[in-house]
This record gives sequence, structure tokens and C-alpha cells, in this order.
Amino acid sequence: IGQLDLPLSGEGVRQAEALAKRLSQTGITAVFASDLVRSRQTAEMIAAHGGIAVSLRSDLREISLGEWEGCTFADIIRRFPDEFRARGADIAYYRVPGGESFADCILRVVAAFHDLLGKSTGDIAIVGHAGVNRLLLCHVLGLPLGNLFRIGQDYGCINIIQCSDAGFQLQLANSR
Repeated sequence: IGQLDLPLSGEGVRQAEALAKRLSQTGITAVFASDLVRSRQTAEMIAAHGGIAVSLRSDLREISLGEWEGCTFADIIRRFPDEFRARGADIAYYRVPGGESFADCILRVVAAFHDLLGKSTGDIAIVGHAGVNRLLLCHVLGLPLGNLFRIGQDYGCINIIQCSDAGFQLQLANSR
């Protein structure tokens, strides 16, 4: 759904509550989230368990889909068939009219990630979006951007990235 600012559905609330419960005993010291309402709602549930304030960041927003925002795949295929094919042929670098490419998006997301790491200590939670999560995982794993959809990211999943002087290590991915 891109940057369309929708609240969590009933199922989304249930998933966020389960996620918050699972993370309640982890010792998270800070919670960061996209400023889109669905991410903010999830982050607030997680932060409430530790009495932590949520820091909202627009640079953690999902990819902007421009003219495609709010459209179903069927609508996009029908209304923008040539653009849909072009994006499929170059998923990393194709920029939707009025939107971003994943290459555009990764620049702001990785900059935000490193900024958060530089300003934080202890275990932090970053509540993002599937596309943002995939981009971060490509970054920490050194994967080519064109492989981002080879990484599963279910709603309400957990990824754990260990950060040290030696670099990044993915400890857990897409855990439900």
C-alpha cells in the first residue's frame, strides 16, 4: 500500500498485540517507527510494555508508490500495463511515476538505520514496513537490491540483526 496512511485492520491490531507481548521481556531500550499510522500504532503497543516513548521518523516510511498509491495489483496491471512490466523487469531501479524506486528508498532507509545505530545504545526496535525491512536486510546481508523480494516479510514478523564492530549478523528473519 506504499505510503497510503491507513490504520491497522482488526487483524493487524491482533498481530501487533501478539508482537508486543512477544517483545515485552526483551529489554528493548528504544523504539523507532515510521510516522505512518499503522507503524506508529504497532510501535506504541511495543513501547507501552517498557514505558518507552516512540520516536517517529518519516525516513522509515514505506516506498512511495506515486500514481500507484491506493491501487490494487489488478488496477495497476489494467491502468499501467507498460509501467507494470517495466517495473517487473527492473524492480530495483524502476521509479513509479510520482514515486520512488527501491534504489531511491534504500538511500533514505539505510541512512536512517545508521543514524539510529549511532544515536542508540542497547537493544532497539525499528517498526517499519515490509519493503523497508527487505531493504535493510539486503543492506546488512550484502545482497543485490534486485533480490529484495526473495526475502519473506510477513505482517507482524520479527527480524533480529546483531550489530558489532565486526559488522552485522542476521540472527532471526521473518519470525512469527
